[in-house]
Amino acid sequence: MDLTHEQCLVVVRSRDTRFDGWFFSAVRTTGIYCRPSCPAVTPHSEHVEFFPSAGAAQRSGYRACKRCRPDASPGSPEWSHRSDLVARAVRLIHDGFLDRGTVAELASELGYSTRQLERQISTELGVGPLGLARSARAQTARTLVESTTLPITDIAFAAGFSSVRNFNDTIRRIFASTPTELRRRRRAGADSSTGAGIVSLRLAVRQPFNPSNLFAHLAATAVPGSESWEDGWYRRTISLPHGWGVLSLRPASDHVSARLRLSDNSDLSAAVNRARWLLDLDADPKAVDAHLAADPAMAPLVASGPGRRVPRTVDGAEFTIRTVLGQQVSTAAARTLAARLVRACGEPLPDPDGELTHLFPTPTALGEVDPESLAMPHSRRRTLLVVSAALADGSLNCGPGADWEATRARLDELPGCGPWTVESIAMRSLGDPDAFLPTDLGVVRAAEDLGLGSKRVLLDRADRWRPWRAYAVQYLWASLRHPINELPIAPEES
Repeated sequence: MDLTHEQCLVVVRSRDTRFDGWFFSAVRTTGIYCRPSCPAVTPHSEHVEFFPSAGAAQRSGYRACKRCRPDASPGSPEWSHRSDLVARAVRLIHDGFLDRGTVAELASELGYSTRQLERQISTELGVGPLGLARSARAQTARTLVESTTLPITDIAFAAGFSSVRNFNDTIRRIFASTPTELRRRRRAGADSSTGAGIVSLRLAVRQPFNPSNLFAHLAATAVPGSESWEDGWYRRTISLPHGWGVLSLRPASDHVSARLRLSDNSDLSAAVNRARWLLDLDADPKAVDAHLAADPAMAPLVASGPGRRVPRTVDGAEFTIRTVLGQQVSTAAARTLAARLVRACGEPLPDPDGELTHLFPTPTALGEVDPESLAMPHSRRRTLLVVSAALADGSLNCGPGADWEATRARLDELPGCGPWTVESIAMRSLGDPDAFLPTDLGVVRAAEDLGLGSKRVLLDRADRWRPWRAYAVQYLWASLRHPINELPIAPEES
């Protein structure tokens, strides 16, 4: 987002929450940085400067406002909806790549030199890769301090700091408080009383937020053994860099409540990031809805339920495999096939959590399956094994750092991966906001109800929806009677 100093001032003076996460304002006279919607009195223009990231503000010596909590604002939509080098790098950094690897390894993963990577990130965000990672570690540490009873020393290393001294200095510099003071002032309701080893927190969302078909989709497609819908909570197991976790999410009108049970607390940042990605919480719904509503055919659908999100995934490889399982079968049949694979090949949780007993099988584990044991047509069985092998050897990348067009091209090369499969993966694994499914049965039926007629007419009309065609798919699907649009239990405020 390219805004002038004066335009940023207008946003700050209007306290427009839509811009939270897009940029940060800082006041030279107080040494504090805020989100644009901070309720504090806006100082004179000459005392204010603006930064494209929290890390850049911190690098310049500013500390986080205690009133608006800029470190807890929604992330910039830029990193969800772009596929260039900077966006791919930011997604990997948010996923904790630099907590387990170096900047040189990050650059190699993305196919660039370290110098190119650092230059492009610093130019756009005002801070380098390590500064972004440091900012993320500080937020992880604050979350652990405020929502758990873990010893401070354990939190320091779980958040990725190399020493307790470095941890204390960083917290004091960014938040103008010691870890002990942060714990003393923890919010009401943020205590770890939900259970031993469970981190509870609120995931910020941009308004409007319509969780109905988002959570209904996750509930209707939940794979027994690794996912469930219980008492208004969507729950699932998740494989993380340092171990396993159980993620529980419940929608409210202005946030999503999250409970995370982790085998290793150093995975907190990655788990939160993947939960936000799964629910598309960093989207810019007002921009999307305004664009789609400009088409008279889409306007009634947007008006009836604004703020819809794209249901994504916590693991790109997992969703890619599930997409193959779902080819030309019903939602219920796809769940059944996936559940069989979970039982047969998924790693059992060392400590089962209710209905959640297994992690979804890895591509490597699926490569060891006896093909004859797979109860599916021969052609789809072959596709499943070929795709799993490509994911296992790294020639197919569907993760946060993937190049969208390169992944599409690789999928096109694999047998059995037609346009529906490729675009489904692009929409939900890669997060391409312009992915489109013109042959999807639900999209076709909804388009017929709108009077758009043939596939050719639909494709021509869909050009008006660029670059947000993936969101148009959500509105089209939501117009139909289908289990993916019907929550078993209505969401409640928490």
